[in-house]
Amino acid sequence: MREIHVIGIGAGDPEQLTLQAVRALRSTDVFFLLDKGEVKSDLTQVRLDMLEAHIPEGGYRVVEARDPERDRRAGGAAYSPAVGDWRSARAGIYERLIAEELGEDERGAFLVWGDPALYDSTLGILEEVLARGEVTFTYDVVPGISSVSALVARHRTGLNRVARPVQITTGRRLAEGFPEGVDDVVVMLDAHQAFRRYADQDIDIYWGAYLGTPDEILDSGPIAEAAPRIERLRAEARERKGWIMDTYLLRRKPGEH
Repeated sequence: MREIHVIGIGAGDPEQLTLQAVRALRSTDVFFLLDKGEVKSDLTQVRLDMLEAHIPEGGYRVVEARDPERDRRAGGAAYSPAVGDWRSARAGIYERLIAEELGEDERGAFLVWGDPALYDSTLGILEEVLARGEVTFTYDVVPGISSVSALVARHRTGLNRVARPVQITTGRRLAEGFPEGVDDVVVMLDAHQAFRRYADQDIDIYWGAYLGTPDEILDSGPIAEAAPRIERLRAEARERKGWIMDTYLLRRKPGEH
């Protein structure tokens, strides 16, 4: 039976891999990497650097495939179907890679940014592949340090305050309104800087981009002051690298809503 490791590799720093993750790396025969194109080729390089750092003796194979494009123009009611189509296209690629590149007695691995359980599609896609019934395998999951954990660590703060909840959401949801019942909100996947909507409120923002990598950028402060700086930093970084991955925590004074 083929075996698959789904390994959380942290936010980019090779030292953020857990001992469990390193053991999983060392037991892997084939690593599957999905290339997102030339603009994001350095994301592939970070993964290769991690393998070299933790398995310097080699002895493994790397198989790359092109990640399918997702229709990022789809919004509203079309958003979920567009994501579903993209995931199904990915499932077809995963199925082919496992069937053609992984021997019956070998272990393969997918290296997942951050933690596989947080805003990542790998586990759902593997379940879809299994449901198709064309290829069989078992898989396990190795948790990783998420960009959320890396963000608050770098800002030397916590996610929640005493006896208060914290919510993790997306920029798309934040644009619809500040979540009810919480004052500490972590925002991921925000391509349109939804935090700007709240620049007139008494909220602190803790922001980070390219967390865990040499390109890491951090900023924080009252949102009215920090938002213009973050917009500028974000625009400059995106122009320089061609892409950006960022995360932030919004912290509102309780009762001010």
